[in-house]
Amino acid sequence: MHSGERSGPQGFDDDFTYDAFEELWEAVDSIDQGEVEAEKAPEQEEQRDGNVVVDEIENDPFIKEYKFAEEQIDDNPIAALKKYDAILSRKQDEIRALIGRARALDKIAEKEKSNHYLKEAINNYKFVLTTHAHSLKDEQFLDVSERCIERMRFGGYFKSAIDIHKALIKKFPNNPKYRNDLAVTYLFLNEIPSARTVLNETLKTWPKNGFALVHYGFILKTVDNNHAEAADMFIAGIKTKEPGVIDGRFFFHLGDALNRIGRGKEAMEWYDQGVKEGLFLSKYQRSLYNVNRLKGQPWWTHDETTYQDFFKKLEKNWQKIRDEGLALLNGKGVNLFKQEAENLKDTGDWRQLDLYFRGRRHSNCDQAPYTCSLISSFHPASTCTRGQVKFSVMLPSTHVWPHCGPTNCRLRSHLGLVIPKNTFLRVAEETRSWEEGKVIVFDDSFEHEVWHNGTSARLVLIVDVWHPELTPQERKYLSPI
Repeated sequence: MHSGERSGPQGFDDDFTYDAFEELWEAVDSIDQGEVEAEKAPEQEEQRDGNVVVDEIENDPFIKEYKFAEEQIDDNPIAALKKYDAILSRKQDEIRALIGRARALDKIAEKEKSNHYLKEAINNYKFVLTTHAHSLKDEQFLDVSERCIERMRFGGYFKSAIDIHKALIKKFPNNPKYRNDLAVTYLFLNEIPSARTVLNETLKTWPKNGFALVHYGFILKTVDNNHAEAADMFIAGIKTKEPGVIDGRFFFHLGDALNRIGRGKEAMEWYDQGVKEGLFLSKYQRSLYNVNRLKGQPWWTHDETTYQDFFKKLEKNWQKIRDEGLALLNGKGVNLFKQEAENLKDTGDWRQLDLYFRGRRHSNCDQAPYTCSLISSFHPASTCTRGQVKFSVMLPSTHVWPHCGPTNCRLRSHLGLVIPKNTFLRVAEETRSWEEGKVIVFDDSFEHEVWHNGTSARLVLIVDVWHPELTPQERKYLSPI
């Protein structure tokens, strides 16, 4: 058994409370306040391994054991763990061995892809922080805390990290980084009021902190729809070029905010800058979850997709598909059509009814059995975990803002079912319309925009399909979106 049977950290509870950290808080209070230098001296940097500081002490009675453990920890962490346990069996409060034990468990978790050993590693990091904070040097306290937080985030234990964040802030009150890290964890938890409070407090003290500016801008944009103020904060933050601000998400939302306040030319300039920074595939193709080698072009012919036989089948049966869609829209199924949920609509009314979502059949298929039977027979659509299949209805006087899909791993097809005049779709720099009974195919990772200037409802069937250049392995293992 890798972890041995020592006394010390017992079990793991994702919902452990503030009380579990009382000793840590008391220890932090008793240690002199001081800010750890962001840039460590070269000789210190050479002694860092896995973000944990290792102090070589010439007279250390365990020097040979430590040397062996350090040599083994990357390639044979089980052997390192046994050596640290041997040290602790003789001196149970040996700080360096306690930290090493946590690191060894951490390495085992990585090598074995084991949630069990990930929890054990987190438990051991916590044990060091909660029971031995008095004995930790500043660098040790910082490195153990940050590694513990990183491992908690990796495992999805975000709530558990909050008190460690707060202890770092209390110990190093003059460094905004630890406040920003706490704000990010709150954002992961979707605890927007808490994130907002932390960022606002940070900006009161450090009004030019770029990281806090872009994250506060993100809240203003995505939660408050305050596009003007969000754009100002994004721009101010990005211009600092501080670590963490040159990020595709911030350039993405900055451009969108500028578009929505009538500053489209400026938005395109920022998109161009995003391309130069390596954040976007092109100024129009701004998806953030990509396989970069895939062919990218706004519009596709049926033959280019290699799915021409499937699209012919859709076109051949378009009237049956239309009738199922209209029966839902005009009957009891009307309540199954939901408002577009991504805040993409400028004006009007745009609703959708899901049939497949992230490669899974939706119960709505019971109301559209013929359409779903066509989809289920074609795996590049039915198994597309980065796409959807849905009926989309748009009413007159609707405008959809220019936007990009999240990934270049799919292509989007539209089968025209009910198409009034004066309805248009722009992808990149080319605008087209739909035709009843015909399939059009485009890459929705490119910027696209929709107008309905007609007088009656427009109905299409949207079918996302895997990009044809993805391998079977990639289709199987790409994370759902």
